[in-house]
Amino acid sequence: MTTSQTISSIPFDLRYTLPPVEDIGDTTEEIRDKQEKIRQLCRERSAIVLAHHYQRPEVQEIADFTGDSLGLCQKAAATSSELIVFCGVHFMAETAAILCPDKTVLLPDRRAGCSLAASITADELRAWKARFPDAVVIAYINTSAAVKAESDYCCTSANAAKVVRAVPADRTILFLPDKFLAQVVARQTGRSNIIAYPGYCHVHRMIRAQDVADMMEEHPDIELLLHPECGCVSSCMAKALDGSLPANRTLFLSTEGMLRHINESPAKEFAVGTELGILHGLRKQHPDRAFYPVNPDAVCAFMKTITLDRIIGSLQDLAPQVHVPAEIAARARMAIDRMLQLA
Repeated sequence: MTTSQTISSIPFDLRYTLPPVEDIGDTTEEIRDKQEKIRQLCRERSAIVLAHHYQRPEVQEIADFTGDSLGLCQKAAATSSELIVFCGVHFMAETAAILCPDKTVLLPDRRAGCSLAASITADELRAWKARFPDAVVIAYINTSAAVKAESDYCCTSANAAKVVRAVPADRTILFLPDKFLAQVVARQTGRSNIIAYPGYCHVHRMIRAQDVADMMEEHPDIELLLHPECGCVSSCMAKALDGSLPANRTLFLSTEGMLRHINESPAKEFAVGTELGILHGLRKQHPDRAFYPVNPDAVCAFMKTITLDRIIGSLQDLAPQVHVPAEIAARARMAIDRMLQLA
């Protein structure tokens, strides 16, 4: 795998402003009252609430469905409800709007962006493609609709290797925007002609090899689950190969992949290398098991912008609504559909 040269002179961390993570301070009774208010509004509006695994616990608890970005969008497409409250980040709500053009998609807080999606624009992708006119473009689902519209395929962290294998071996692949996921996919597929865009998720990037080493020293028999976006994935894959990490207990999995693995694993302790929101559902579903965050500071402020109060306001006002221009949506849908055909 090769890494692209500098694409933009704008550092990625200057492309977005992290919102503060609000300490709501609601009592248990206040939380329950607000959750019941949301349920009442959903009944009145014939709405459903979809929540990503990284959302606040009290938001996950009132969701009709929780899941990863693709799973939630598939739920959105399958529902008979015409009003969808998407508790995730902007690119996810865009994808839902693309898959559900006749439904209304609400994103309760406009600040719910994504540092990874912000790392590449459609103009930058067009310029990159011009340098490699015969390449196949694979865009991670964590991208804007405009970027998806410039791509040949979409992929998720769960199916990225499968999408890459669908491309003829002699074709160069431009893989964007996550360089860490690109490293994992290159190892999984044995492809040396993947050119990686140098983007990253600011949360997963902070999960480092030293965090893993500290965790394994403290819990030597633990199962280690790492999201492919983590900054430590390349070194950890190498360590799993040379025996520095236990190969049979070191796994690189999407959020849904982590959940499936834990359901099937006999292990009692897990080190989880992803955003901390996933721990709420894991601990609730498996109270007899122990889950430890590889990095306890791995919190996505964008995900945490959505609160019960903002969901209530969104349902009352039917805003903010997420719309994707028809021409962009049609082209982006082609890349999404190519991915879904491989699922």
